Amino acid sequence: MVQILIIDDQALDRTGLRYILDKYKHISRVLEVSTGEAALSYNKRFQPDIILLSINLPGLTGFEITRKLKRNYPRAKIIILAVHAKPPYPERLLDAGASGYLTRDCEAEELLLAIKTVAGGQRYIGSEAAKQLALSMLPGRSGSPFEHLSAREMEVMLKLTDGNRIPDIASLLCLSPKTVSTYKYRILGKLGARSEVDMMRMAMRYGLVEAG
Repeated sequence: MVQILIIDDQALDRTGLRYILDKYKHISRVLEVSTGEAALSYNKRFQPDIILLSINLPGLTGFEITRKLKRNYPRAKIIILAVHAKPPYPERLLDAGASGYLTRDCEAEELLLAIKTVAGGQRYIGSEAAKQLALSMLPGRSGSPFEHLSAREMEVMLKLTDGNRIPDIASLLCLSPKTVSTYKYRILGKLGARSEVDMMRMAMRYGLVEAG
């Protein structure tokens, strides 16, 4: 029997996931929280087998939550639920310790298959993510410039494009402001962007952040 923790800040989405999971006979318990910070505390008490993690959360990024969960609870199997599978999200999150990656528009049957596969000790990459990963390896393909960013650089980039100030990012990611500034200029250099505004426009163009 499998115990599952849902981490999602949208109550309606949590309700939908619970409705699907409650019908699966091999799941003994479904727990839910709305933030990554709450999940870190929750895990100390309940130690779920599978964690369904939305990466569109306020506060800590999906990358940071994944790393912290795996560091503190290495037995936990994390399945990412993302809006899209555009590079470099799947690869970076799998590198950070996730065991599975699905887009939120997947069928209920695929979600249950992912849970069964991951619970059995294997990785599961959803069909859309697998397609994007395969395309990214094609020779001569002109990919996203964001593929050159490390997982930590992606975290900092997402926080900057979300309007966070450097001191706030430093506090959230447990880094010094100087280190965050260094990351910022390294990111701009890798992207060929002249400013944070340029970086925001590029992130919108490649679908990594939403307009408005």
